Amino acid sequence: MGLFDMFKGDSGLEMTPHLAFATSLLYIIAADGEISNEEVGQLLSVLGGEESGGTIGVGANNRKLLENAQRYVRGHSISEFLAEATPLLSDGQKMCILLNLADSLLSDGTAAPEEQKMFGQVMQGFGISEERFQPFFEVIVLKNDRTVFIKPEHPNNAPGYVVKLSK
Repeated sequence: MGLFDMFKGDSGLEMTPHLAFATSLLYIIAADGEISNEEVGQLLSVLGGEESGGTIGVGANNRKLLENAQRYVRGHSISEFLAEATPLLSDGQKMCILLNLADSLLSDGTAAPEEQKMFGQVMQGFGISEERFQPFFEVIVLKNDRTVFIKPEHPNNAPGYVVKLSK
């Protein structure tokens, strides 16, 4: 045991589905080493951000959740997180997390390679195939592609184009 090993490892937190949700969001927004305003806004929105005195912050009910998630992320790798969280999650919870992760990583308009890689790790860790998730991803891409409003030549603005999900 090294001198500083006591500062690593177990955070003393009991993993719960709600903590897994918040923690997964922190992992994805920090994956590329940059945290954009859009990503912070998405995080606050998803965790129940509240406006207080003209500033937006995490509501009191979720402040502890976010603090615990931050503590967990500082002490555990994404692989450790997936090994601990996955068995606790229902299929619905896994899909909810993946949908929010995809929305978060696309919220700033780009998905950095590191974010894409981490998203793939989470999907694989959760046992959700790319094929199964594809239609959901297409909806999130459509939701976040606001260029349809400023680019008349956008393919989704073509006469006769109809938005539909792939099979």
